[in-house]
Amino acid sequence: MAKKIKIISDSTSDLPKELLEQYQIEIVPLIVSLGNDALLDGVTVFPDDLYRYYQETRQLPKTAAPSPAAFGDRFRYWTDWGYAVICFTISSEFSASYANAKIAAADYPDVFVIDSRNLTTGIGLLVLRAAELAAQGLAAGDVFDEVQAMREKIRASFVIDTLQYLWKGGRCSGVTALGANLLHLRPCIEVENGKMNVTKKYRGTLEACVLNYFDDKLAGRTDINLSRAFLTHSGMSDESMIKTARKHILRLQKFDQLIVARAGSTISTHCGPNTMSIVFAVR
Repeated sequence: MAKKIKIISDSTSDLPKELLEQYQIEIVPLIVSLGNDALLDGVTVFPDDLYRYYQETRQLPKTAAPSPAAFGDRFRYWTDWGYAVICFTISSEFSASYANAKIAAADYPDVFVIDSRNLTTGIGLLVLRAAELAAQGLAAGDVFDEVQAMREKIRASFVIDTLQYLWKGGRCSGVTALGANLLHLRPCIEVENGKMNVTKKYRGTLEACVLNYFDDKLAGRTDINLSRAFLTHSGMSDESMIKTARKHILRLQKFDQLIVARAGSTISTHCGPNTMSIVFAVR
């Protein structure tokens, strides 16, 4: 009989609380520092806190991976109870989270660590699939293999309203950020091979750019797995846009489950407010 499996993720998977509870997924939070205060993503700091901090100080919060000890504490707890563990982290291209989880897992033969090669609900799709497979009674190694194969099928992208946060975080130049603001350009950033790349720049109002982006990603496609997708946002100044976006997506593709999720503090630190994303898998 296969061991029971505990699914763990770092906090960048951005899964809504109700899904974490439904699938009994445990979160290991990243660290978000506001000045001298080191806080826990989704526990003691939330996106609106960091937006206020940035507005007041013009300083960007700093983020850091959970330590090997933080991962090890949870691995030890669950393996002591007789569980195998599957742990997901943000892409190793973005953070030391994967490396730290691997260090912690070295002492536990029943702990499997997956480098998602993704971020936010791109990780979330993998986490939920693992939880479903575990519930079906698969062994941890088989779940690990199937989810590893699924990584290549995840399509995660997002449209950013302002490049100020990426600029402050050193991920784009000041000239690029200034030019985008002056020309009202909103870049689409796509996750490819575990890295972020700008694939298109939209021009116009935020709503027009977001809807055009959805058209580009979804219209007329027949290769999409329609079982589940995420509409993920980083906090919208006009919340009616979330309903508008959801309706527009469902006109383009009839997803069985379209989950609205809000990005957590780690992701929001780098993309800023009014970012919107569609995340799905292909067949």
